[in-house]
Amino acid sequence: MKLVIHGRNLEITPAIREYTEEKLKRATSHFDGMVKEADVHLSVARNPRVPQQTAEVTVFANGTVIRAQERSENLYASIDLVAGKLTRQLRRYKDRHGDHHHSHGHHASETPSVVEMAGDDSVSGSLLEGKEAGLPSRGVRRKYFPMPAMSLEDALHQLELIDHDFYLFRDASSGELQVVYRRNHGGFGVIQAKA
Repeated sequence: MKLVIHGRNLEITPAIREYTEEKLKRATSHFDGMVKEADVHLSVARNPRVPQQTAEVTVFANGTVIRAQERSENLYASIDLVAGKLTRQLRRYKDRHGDHHHSHGHHASETPSVVEMAGDDSVSGSLLEGKEAGLPSRGVRRKYFPMPAMSLEDALHQLELIDHDFYLFRDASSGELQVVYRRNHGGFGVIQAKA
């Protein structure tokens, strides 16, 4: 497994690196090589009055992104908590996709290529023609990812795997973009464009 560890407001010491590697290897060892890559972000709050230390792990398992994040007053405790959470999420993913041949999970072979997405229209000229290079405004982070069509049930499953409050997906029946989100008082909601 390829493991990349980043630190924010702290130096990644050999002890922290070794502890993180050990915990994540143990957390992913029971999943038959599903996990090929893991990206770890460890951070310490800048405010000394807020003893908050965060461990965030993003794992790439068979083309699916699984994300876990935990905070505590101790970095090692945060790493322990996030490793446990990651194990539970991987188990849930494996239970749903591992033994079922009828699953509609994400596979790299299902992702259309740029040529397939463009269709018969070929791109002429440069895509950068007439554009100037510039930095994005502060505080804005852009993410790009393939968005295959899926059912609401599959979107809810992905929402649980990425450990966010919302998930943007393309609805399989309508082809339109929709957002599924966790409601504050329990349950889920869906946001879709009005016809």
